Amino acid sequence: MSIDETQPISSDAVDAAIAGIDWGEVRNRNVTWHDPAIPAQVATTLSGIDYMHALADGRIPAPPIVGLIDARLTSVTPGAAEFTLTPNESHFNPIGAVHGGIICTLLDSAAGCAVHTTLPQGFGYTSVEIKVNFMRGTTLDSGDLIARGWVKKAGRRVAFAEAEITDSLGRTVATTSTSLLVFEVP
Repeated sequence: MSIDETQPISSDAVDAAIAGIDWGEVRNRNVTWHDPAIPAQVATTLSGIDYMHALADGRIPAPPIVGLIDARLTSVTPGAAEFTLTPNESHFNPIGAVHGGIICTLLDSAAGCAVHTTLPQGFGYTSVEIKVNFMRGTTLDSGDLIARGWVKKAGRRVAFAEAEITDSLGRTVATTSTSLLVFEVP
């Protein structure tokens, strides 16, 4: 089915479809964060693994994106990182499923943080390329989503990582392979 832009959309059809619907109470979420520049500065003074442990332990405030998508960094080991996200309505796309951008962000975070654990003090990274395979839709019924990222090859200039998200029943939701540029932070 496609939209033919030459045909006007019938407002009568829309009006009939939504007539009498009670949309319910407006929902909202409050997102708070600390100045992200301060933890980023601290990152330059620690090894990647020490910094990631401090983030996971809550000794360093999480970056704003983690609060925005309502994820939690739940495990960090050398070359690996794990996030947990409990889907909620604020993650939904127009058809009532968790938006693919949330899934991609979670995969990117798990893979990137896994690479971060391998970096020496004074080094950072940024994603160069990410390929995501979506394997299953997710809704509130999916339960907690666990994103596990691991380093395939740590490099001095480019690192390669993978990540996978599973739902509460252990079913694979999505996978990624990514390459990340490694650089000295000025």
